[in-house]
Amino acid sequence: MANTYSQCFYHFVFSTKERARFIFPDIEGRVWSYIGGIAKNHKMSAVQVGGIEDHIHALIMAKPSWAPSDIAKLMKGESSKWIHEEFDELRRFGWQDGYAVFTVSKSILPKVVDYIKDQRIHHSTKTFEEEYLELLQLHGVEYDERYLFG
Repeated sequence: MANTYSQCFYHFVFSTKERARFIFPDIEGRVWSYIGGIAKNHKMSAVQVGGIEDHIHALIMAKPSWAPSDIAKLMKGESSKWIHEEFDELRRFGWQDGYAVFTVSKSILPKVVDYIKDQRIHHSTKTFEEEYLELLQLHGVEYDERYLFG
């Protein structure tokens, strides 16, 4: 076969360090846009980025040459550096060490996009920890509770 064709969608979820509330509504639009720009600068596409004060969801389309771990490293590293430079009051900001990532079929992209857009509503009744566990269980991801939120 002469060419390679792909369409890989990844749903990333990660929290701020110790789930500290840093990303308030007055700056969240800028943070989500910046993360979308990170994807674009690396020839990926941010389909939807969103979250609330203590965590983020990013739906990213990337070529199969991008390992999900490298995408997470870019998003977290570049956005953290920018946040520290852009917002003096967020010098203590940091992302959690780990992350969750799930592959997404194109057929359910609209549902995932809506899910990310509705984070503020969703979290009026559910904590990040509850949501994270539900996502891991929904996708059949095995985990060790000792290290889940450390």
